[in-house]
Amino acid sequence: MTEMGKVLVLVGLIIATLGLVFWIGPKIPWLGRLPGDISIERPNFRFYFPLTTCIILSVAATILLWIIKKR
Repeated sequence: MTEMGKVLVLVGLIIATLGLVFWIGPKIPWLGRLPGDISIERPNFRFYFPLTTCIILSVAATILLWIIKKR
């Protein structure tokens, strides 16, 4: 049962971190506007894919989870 408790705490921390990112994210001016983010705007059409932002967030999440796993 203690393993289940650890998993639930970890999932809760991940959800809280995501909530914090969504809450503070719009206040960070460069987040989502990095070089390499794909943005196509045409009449009646708009496409945006934050490729570089996704890669940076993925690397940060990987490092964070690696640190948690080491403990």
